[in-house]
Amino acid sequence: MVSNEESAGFVIFRQNGQRLYLLLDYGRHWDYPKGHVEAGETPMAAALRELKEETGITDAVVLDGFGQEISYFFRDKKKGVVKKKVTFYLARIETDKIELSREHTGFAFEPFEAAIKKLTFPSAREVLRKAEEFLAAKSVL
Repeated sequence: MVSNEESAGFVIFRQNGQRLYLLLDYGRHWDYPKGHVEAGETPMAAALRELKEETGITDAVVLDGFGQEISYFFRDKKKGVVKKKVTFYLARIETDKIELSREHTGFAFEPFEAAIKKLTFPSAREVLRKAEEFLAAKSVL
């Protein structure tokens, strides 16, 4: 039997002469700030909560019109096979000050090409490509 889980998170960027994306080091992989959607919580509310918990960021400016959903399967020791759905939103920040949670070992602000290489999972790289295309089409600097 397959159980379902839902998470939400953010592709975060800031401008410093160029667009830089925030990536978090989870110790064994690089990814975005994200986490479980709790009961009664919308994916956006979960993404904002997780962003604050994982990075200390509370003033992100969410860009309307961007939402990317990925799904994948994994095996959990207790739950067995799990189908996970993750919704990603896009937001801009002004700061480079990050307060990492204990679940991360580091972070980096990277330009697009370096971020693509640093991200561990193909699905995360695809989300970043979509974010970059969205921002280029909107001429967001």
